[in-house]
Amino acid sequence: MSARDEVLARIADAHRLAPPPDLPYAALTRDYRRADAGPQDGSAELVEVLVDRLLDYKALVRRTTADGLAATVAEALRERGVRSLAVPEGVEAGWLDAAADAGLEAVADPGPDGPLSVDALDRVDGVLTGCALAVAATGTLVLDGTAGQGRRVVTLVPDYHLCVVRADQVVADVPQAVDRLEPTRPTTMISGPSATSDIELNRVEGVHGPRTLEVVVVEGPALPPDA
Repeated sequence: MSARDEVLARIADAHRLAPPPDLPYAALTRDYRRADAGPQDGSAELVEVLVDRLLDYKALVRRTTADGLAATVAEALRERGVRSLAVPEGVEAGWLDAAADAGLEAVADPGPDGPLSVDALDRVDGVLTGCALAVAATGTLVLDGTAGQGRRVVTLVPDYHLCVVRADQVVADVPQAVDRLEPTRPTTMISGPSATSDIELNRVEGVHGPRTLEVVVVEGPALPPDA
């Protein structure tokens, strides 16, 4: 069999195995692997794997507890020299208490004048968000546009993205992530800072997203909402 024949045979097999076009979405088979036999979601072991992958992808990582989160965020912003920060609707106000005391300008999106324009996002020093979950095996942060995560453009235009990840949001692998995500939401998956390379493998960062990704991993028990 020639290479052409093999390719065509595989295409034909794929067509035969494909579900009928009129099959309802709810009736699609879900026989892919949906659980992992390893550490449980949110475990210390998975947090270690996530941190290892993030560092391997050249992200910056800080680890803290819930009651130290505001101070850790303030320290990260101070060391980065961030004076103005885009803050999507739904970000917990307490995250920025210490930074606000140090003179940080938090620019709300959406604020009283509506969503920030691309030009406005380009003028701020960075953006702060939470996430929907994080995938340990791939070092991936997943944002789905819910409260505290903002519009996709908010995390793509600023040159610096500071993302807060709680330990209980860390899942082992992609199947667990798919199982926990709402498939109709606008999902953004981030594996390290934006980077690409040319044919000579010269790495260029910040081409289609933030040049610097910094992750604050919050470990230990969470504080009550009114704390």
